[in-house]
Amino acid sequence: MIRIGTRKSKLALWQAHKVQEELNALGQTSELVLIESEGDKVLDTPLPLIGGKGVFTKALDDALIEGKIDLAVHSHKDIPTELPKGITICSVMERGNPFDVLVVRKDSDFLNDKDYAGLIATSSNRRKSQWIDRYEKHSTCNIRGNVQTRIKKLRESNWDGAIFAAAGLERLELSHEIAMVLDWMIPAPAQGAVAVVCREDDKETATICQEFHHKETALCTSIERDFLNKLNGGCSAPIGAYAKVEEGMLKLQAVVMDPNAEIKIEVKLEKDAMLAHNLGIEAAQQALNSGAKDIIDKLPKEKRLH
Repeated sequence: MIRIGTRKSKLALWQAHKVQEELNALGQTSELVLIESEGDKVLDTPLPLIGGKGVFTKALDDALIEGKIDLAVHSHKDIPTELPKGITICSVMERGNPFDVLVVRKDSDFLNDKDYAGLIATSSNRRKSQWIDRYEKHSTCNIRGNVQTRIKKLRESNWDGAIFAAAGLERLELSHEIAMVLDWMIPAPAQGAVAVVCREDDKETATICQEFHHKETALCTSIERDFLNKLNGGCSAPIGAYAKVEEGMLKLQAVVMDPNAEIKIEVKLEKDAMLAHNLGIEAAQQALNSGAKDIIDKLPKEKRLH
């Protein structure tokens, strides 16, 4: 019996059930073990102040290290680029929609008025900076909670809209809430992908999970995460990176911005997919040469849970 660790939110449970379906197809029996993360408990504080990326993963990782579960299922973008000692990613599943989307309180007509001072809800500096760069007269405000909670908050607010990950809405059958796909906004590294982690010494579980490992998604997300890691950018950093394979070429788009959208560093690279494993590091070096370190050094330091 394989014990699958998961958070309790509907989206986390969707991801865990997806892994369970894959295990069932392989003839493996499994059970879900529900674990509450720090990010689920503290809903009135911006993520960087309570622990950055680790807020959604640490409780599950602790349970894994302590032997209470055999694997943990995470949104890949929530996993810190440096994994805790003794834990490894054993499977990256095929990616869903990687893009961000806009959900509106009434309609999206306000975007057509260049002089309108719109108000958009998002707690992500990456989304905030890219939105303000495109809509200079708009402002943003913080929003926390699971997908359903954030939609409810939007409906009860005076905000014009809120930004969500497309994959989350689609997986929860909430695609009807999407007013616009923001395909111009560069996503968070590994957005839309689900990753499974296990103990490094648990070769049996790792081998089983390799059966539903998607190599192209793993390559693209590793390159995106390399970009983030090389820049030493945490959860609060306004860093976007998106890699995709087209006709054998791996194409990477990346951006580093300051939170107020006053400085924007863009990098676009492409290379034969068979030779592209270091593309994220190459792109990060280009960004650093263009002044990315100055932007990141000025950001508030995240509290670290790991």
